[in-house]
Parts: sequence; structure tokens; C-alpha cells
Amino acid sequence: MTKADPETLSRDDLAVTAAFLIALAATLGALFIGEVLGQMPCTLCWYQRIAMFPLVPILGLSLWRGDGMARPFGLPLTLAGLALAAWHSGLYAGILPAPIVPCTENGPSCTGEAQMILGLPIPYLSAVAFAAILACLLFPKGHRP
Repeated sequence: MTKADPETLSRDDLAVTAAFLIALAATLGALFIGEVLGQMPCTLCWYQRIAMFPLVPILGLSLWRGDGMARPFGLPLTLAGLALAAWHSGLYAGILPAPIVPCTENGPSCTGEAQMILGLPIPYLSAVAFAAILACLLFPKGHRP
């Protein structure tokens, strides 16, 4: 049997596949919002993109090669992105005392109705995506067949 056979996929492979699909969806969503809808990202959104976009090739190549390098290379980016998304979400929600400085008069705003996707603000969606990727990379560890 080959690595691509469903019978040989471990729980670990499925978790990395889920993380890859989440990162791919988040990346395509960010590109759609920016390039198709024409909504310019704020500074914190740019930083989150810097953490999210490389996860697609990192996780994809790890799956393709079957080398298990998704965790050592993906975790630092995921943790950095989650920290940025949590900070951004805290600013957005008013939990943190500072105003959303990168999203003010000279730049795009994360507080407008145009920045809502599926009824949720973009900073929250980013935090959910990074948290889901983190869960996929950390928790389900299966045994290789």
C-alpha cells in the first residue's frame, strides 16, 4: 500500500490534513477579501497574514513528503499568528484598553460592517482559524500503521 491509500492514513495525517485545509481556506479567504472585494487589510491583519500564508506550503509539503515536519515548522507560525489574532480580537472587543490603532483614520478599519464575514469580524475569524490549526497540530497524535 502507498501513503495515499486511505487505509494507511493515521490520525496524525488526518489532523495535519485538517490543519492544511484550514490554512488554505483562511489564505484564500484573505486573498478574496483583499483582491476581489477590494478591502485593504489593517496592519495587524497584515501581520496575521504573514503567519498564515506560509502555513499552506509548510503543511502541504509535510503531508506530501510524509516527513512529520508540520509541527516543528508550523507551530511557531501558528502560535505567533494566534497571539496576534488574540491581541487584535481583544482590541476589537474593547477588552484591551488601547484603541485599534492600526485601524484608524489613516488606514483601513476593522470596525466597519464591511469587515464582517458570516456575521463575525475578521479578527475573530483569524483567531478561530489559528486556534483550530493549533489544535490539529497539538492534540490528535495517532500511531503510524
